[in-house]
Amino acid sequence: MTKQRCTLALALMFMSSAVSAQVYKHVDVHGNVTFSDEPQSGAELINVAPVTTITLPKPQDVQPRERGEQGRDSTPRAIYQRIGFDAPADEEAFHSGSGDVTFSVSSRPALARGHKFEVSFNGQPIGQNAQGVFTLTNVDRGTHQASVAVVNSQGQIVQTGDIITFTLHRPSVLNRP
Repeated sequence: MTKQRCTLALALMFMSSAVSAQVYKHVDVHGNVTFSDEPQSGAELINVAPVTTITLPKPQDVQPRERGEQGRDSTPRAIYQRIGFDAPADEEAFHSGSGDVTFSVSSRPALARGHKFEVSFNGQPIGQNAQGVFTLTNVDRGTHQASVAVVNSQGQIVQTGDIITFTLHRPSVLNRP
């Protein structure tokens, strides 16, 4: 099997690992390598890392977005002096072997009654809460963006806050010895 075919086979294995629980590697007498989900004599069980996934919140947990409270001149009233990220910092690069990223956000003054923070990751809302802590698991390595806004009890955006960019470093299966 050529190196490109072996690489393709590995890539297909990784993409289908969520479907198949076990993968076996077999080398025949001619040195040809094959991968299968069925065990055979002389095959080695391969531990395949899970595919990177991001679990998005259920639609009922994220309120629809509409423009919130308006002033008489149709421009949004600034209720908060600051809506931003406490962690991670803008332009920060950090390591996370598991791919877990925890966002911590806050506002000044504190949230008004009925308001919640809404954090978006790469343009996709990941949740709303008043505590200001949001965790994503198994995030792929690379550079990402996150943004924060405050929404009211009807899910309308009251005021937008910071947008940050950060870089996540994770080990690669390609770098294994």
